Amino acid sequence: MISQFPNESHKGAFVRQDDAFRHWIRADGSGEYPVEAGRYHLYVSLACPWASRTVIVRRLKGLDSAIGMTVVDPIRDEQGWAFREVPGASHDPVNGWAYLSEAYFATDPGYTGRVTVPVLWDTYMKRIVSNSDDDIMRMLETELDAVAEHPEVDLYPQALRSEIDALNARIYDSVNNGVYRAGFATRQRVYEAAASELFAMLDELEERLAQTRYLFGAKPVETDWRLFVTLVRFDAVYYGHFKCNVRRIIDYENLFGYLRDLYQTDGIAETVNFDHIKRHYYMTHDHINPTRIVPIGPLQDLMAPHDRAKLSAAS
Repeated sequence: MISQFPNESHKGAFVRQDDAFRHWIRADGSGEYPVEAGRYHLYVSLACPWASRTVIVRRLKGLDSAIGMTVVDPIRDEQGWAFREVPGASHDPVNGWAYLSEAYFATDPGYTGRVTVPVLWDTYMKRIVSNSDDDIMRMLETELDAVAEHPEVDLYPQALRSEIDALNARIYDSVNNGVYRAGFATRQRVYEAAASELFAMLDELEERLAQTRYLFGAKPVETDWRLFVTLVRFDAVYYGHFKCNVRRIIDYENLFGYLRDLYQTDGIAETVNFDHIKRHYYMTHDHINPTRIVPIGPLQDLMAPHDRAKLSAAS
């Protein structure tokens, strides 16, 4: 029986499952998975921040033609992520599956873990290459330039890699996963610790972004997009649903301007689907929201001028 619901330790804390499949496509041709346009397919949910990272990198690198993509229904039930013809999602055109779990069973018939997105599928070998969003991001960023329309886009510049890795880890622990640690906590002290750590990091990022347009200067890198997927969901979902309600992102001058700046990057707004985001969280987590009522708000104008270009020269 596959579990579809959050892991929880005996101390009331959320514990994220490790990724099960972590193979790599290599630009140098080593290994089982070579770079070939049309060979690989990405299965994602637009509701999921982890999957959305890969959607964004695919768009920025210009890999839409080289790597196909199918979006699952945002409503995940006891059978997991499903392929349905609903607005913003579709049936599976590659394998004709009804549920994403079929990809996991095709790769490992004895699989018993949670079925997660994203999934990078090899259409030739008929198995999962990776279900790690971190690895898939890096593959799309660094290994597929030969089939990318925008190989010049460098989201993981060599000179900044150690700094990027260090800040990625801090943002993941306190912000990306921090909202889940707060939202899925089942003990008061565990929740308060996670929420306090989250807002301490948001306050630190607010100060950092007062001096520089993006986290590492005048151009966004991988870390910016890893943070973006949490920020763009924050006021709509995490603030209320996950009880991360000390402040909203709109209450932060620099973070909210930074969020608008990233959202207005060419092609990015199209990767954000608030209907999928809100219906997934509020309707799927019925242990948190048993009525499954989806809020109509919040009102936030992400296309409003952000005035952050002036920081580029300073950066």
